[in-house]
Amino acid sequence: MMELKPIGVIHSPFQNRNGMPIQPSGATDVAGTVEVFEEYREGLTDLDGFSHIILLYLFHRSKGFQLEVVPFMDTRPRGLFATRAPRRPNPVGMSVVRLEKIENSMLYVRNVDILDGTPLLDIKPYVPEFDSRENAFAGWIEKAGASARNRQSDRRFT
Repeated sequence: MMELKPIGVIHSPFQNRNGMPIQPSGATDVAGTVEVFEEYREGLTDLDGFSHIILLYLFHRSKGFQLEVVPFMDTRPRGLFATRAPRRPNPVGMSVVRLEKIENSMLYVRNVDILDGTPLLDIKPYVPEFDSRENAFAGWIEKAGASARNRQSDRRFT
């Protein structure tokens, strides 16, 4: 059996899912904080040297899933694993956010597209050499000409 234990809580201005950005690129300069529980504070050592971090979190308000969904950035059904839809068999989300500063066990971040009160599962440093790929393409999203900057969450995954 697998168990995941939150290591903290993500705080943002988004109290409800409807109308919030669907990706960090649509949440430019939206400020938030990441409260890391005291027992994990020592793990933040050296993280302040990174400009961006990857937050892994639980979609704690999402229930159930379908293997075919109409994603926020399209009007036709797509396979769940070809989307970033929040209702998933294992409801894990990820966002790359800009790290502004760390004070004690509080991380101050920007470009937050996460619901307030979301349980934090893990933090990883964003490393351009590891995480950015040349010649990458974005499948149907690229073909649809969709931009996450202009899209907001609606009620389709509630």
